[in-house]
Amino acid sequence: MALFFLSVFLCGAAKKESTAVIGLAAPLTGDQAYIGLGVLQGAQMAVEEANIRGPVFGDTRLRLEGLDDQHNPTQAVLVANKLVANPDAVGVIGHFNSSCTKAASAIYHEARMVQITPASTNPEISRQGFDTFFRVCATDDVQAPAAAEFVWNKLGKRKIAILDDQTTYGKGIADEFQKRFKFLGGEVLLRNGITQGEKDFTPLLTKVKSIAPELIFYGGVYPELGLLIKQSRKLGLTAAWMGGDGIFDVTLIQIAGLEFSEGTYSTMLGIDPHELPSAKDFLTRYEARYGPIGSFSAYGYDATNVLIEAIRRAGKNDREAVLKEVRNTKDFQGILGPINFDEKGDAIGKSVGIFKIENGKFKFLEEMKP
Repeated sequence: MALFFLSVFLCGAAKKESTAVIGLAAPLTGDQAYIGLGVLQGAQMAVEEANIRGPVFGDTRLRLEGLDDQHNPTQAVLVANKLVANPDAVGVIGHFNSSCTKAASAIYHEARMVQITPASTNPEISRQGFDTFFRVCATDDVQAPAAAEFVWNKLGKRKIAILDDQTTYGKGIADEFQKRFKFLGGEVLLRNGITQGEKDFTPLLTKVKSIAPELIFYGGVYPELGLLIKQSRKLGLTAAWMGGDGIFDVTLIQIAGLEFSEGTYSTMLGIDPHELPSAKDFLTRYEARYGPIGSFSAYGYDATNVLIEAIRRAGKNDREAVLKEVRNTKDFQGILGPINFDEKGDAIGKSVGIFKIENGKFKFLEEMKP
């Protein structure tokens, strides 16, 4: 089993200290590594800062273990089993992809290990009834309707095509978008699936071009959409493209090309962190160390800090005690705003941002609140 491993452990005392391990599970290699490493780096900063402050309780300090699930549900299960087998592990930040989060969630639940995802938006995950599951992001039944409302009311599009990558996340967000768009009175001319890892979409795009949609909504992650956009433009397909938070990454622009990616719309789970005074210090320190912030780095940072504070309040290396304290989280002041959870572990009151690629950057257009 190929596992990417990272350990962060700062020790300020000469004597041997006990350790509480926080796991971080995300795609750390492969075509989604850029976004996964951004989450890891955000979590890494949170753990380092906590250790600089001193032990979280007694003489116990924190260690972060980064594990690569390769955005593959089978690998995610292996990662989860490895983590829960570690008696020092008290919680996990992850996974990134909804398909991986869902596949691993039963393992964490059985082990009574708290799981906080910074990015998995599929609403079905929290409907499984696992009291160990939490997320700090909006769900697709908030995000996708906001996208549909924007397309209908602001862009004035009435006839569209919908593509998705057939994953838990991709299909789920496409389903929610389609539901709201049809409710508003829109017409879906075509609904089609692709497979992650595909490279040539010419036959599908030729079919899409023949029905002349006004916009194409894509449910999935940026690697495939970058190719879809590039190939569609080379075929002369001029319809606008739009996707959810899975496409919100500068790598999309690099894959599609500066010219072809221009004008692509995206939703994201909140407004641009650069617009938030509460995130200014984090952004300054992160970008000085790593360069431009990853799309979900701030979410990784906030999720990890929620868990760290729960470990402090628990006062012991005990999974049930830590889980109880995460459940008791109230008005936690994250850099992206206050964090509260409902009875299913979903974040309460999270808004959705609408962005458009202009001049090689994602430009914030507006905030849409649930």
